[in-house]
Amino acid sequence: MRAARLIRMALLLQSSPGRTAAELGRELGVSERTVIRDVQALQEAGIPVRSERGRAGGYRLAPGHRTRLTTLDPTEAETLYLSGLPTALRDLGLSDAADTARLKLSATLLPSLRAAAESSARRFHLDAPAWFREPSTPELLPELARALWADRAVELAYARPGREPGPAREVEPYGLVLKAGVWYLVARVPDAAAYRTYRADRISALRTPPGEPFSRDAAFELAAYWQEHSARFARTLLRATVTLRLTPEGARRLPEVTDRTAAEAALAASSPEPGGRTVLELAVESEEIAFAELVRLGAEAEVLAPPALRARFARHARDLAALYPEEDADENPGGRVPDGRAPDGRTPGGAQR
Repeated sequence: MRAARLIRMALLLQSSPGRTAAELGRELGVSERTVIRDVQALQEAGIPVRSERGRAGGYRLAPGHRTRLTTLDPTEAETLYLSGLPTALRDLGLSDAADTARLKLSATLLPSLRAAAESSARRFHLDAPAWFREPSTPELLPELARALWADRAVELAYARPGREPGPAREVEPYGLVLKAGVWYLVARVPDAAAYRTYRADRISALRTPPGEPFSRDAAFELAAYWQEHSARFARTLLRATVTLRLTPEGARRLPEVTDRTAAEAALAASSPEPGGRTVLELAVESEEIAFAELVRLGAEAEVLAPPALRARFARHARDLAALYPEEDADENPGGRVPDGRAPDGRTPGGAQR
């Protein structure tokens, strides 16, 4: 365990010199005291780790020294090959570069590791787009990616649905995120000194003006920003509330048919009624969407409020009753479907098709 941590510390100092004990501790998940002891262990092993004081100080390797602790074990090789997203790389115009990099990596691996890495690619594949949606690659995405790699500000025109494109605005691209087959640009707006999120397929024009690269904020973390942005965006969608009475089965299935976070919060704030049913207040996006989601629970959920939504469910129930009159059951005793199968799919003889 400690040996692996020492190797990782040496590689960190080689790739990012000048890290403080606190930074190394956070990266490695240990205390600053442990970092100091590990630095001493590296020095005793002959690795020239230096400690420099001052504002720009920290730990670093001696000038010109490069550690050779870069041999991959099978698990690391497999994981590295799993890290690629073929669709995303193609959209960004990087598939050729990625293929070349994998070939170079394969050439440097031992035969046993090469087999381990290639086997993972045969067993695992990440398909980011959602079902029943044909993903489209934004035409300007490769150009946007090039500006992102080069830390170059861009001027873009952005068009929201049903609106004409607004005036061109200058932004500093900080990251691209692929969410359910849709690309998003995270960019800093210099004039507002704030970060904004743009759908890449709504960028109607893009230009990279001449000039020097912008200075990125080293404290910005794309994953943390996206997590917070996604949570905030989801909260803004839930603008309405419905009151439900659920059976135990309905309570179990509620997170499966609506926003999971909202469902879990509603269930946690509720208490069972006598008889095992639960009444709760559920945050929803709209009454229209609530109907489409909650109708999937059937008789396991009763809408108590708002009155308009309850009336809609009542009309839906009457429509279903008219569509499936009781005489159908009388004409089809046993509940068999027209081909002679019972509702569970079994034939009269008991065999299941």
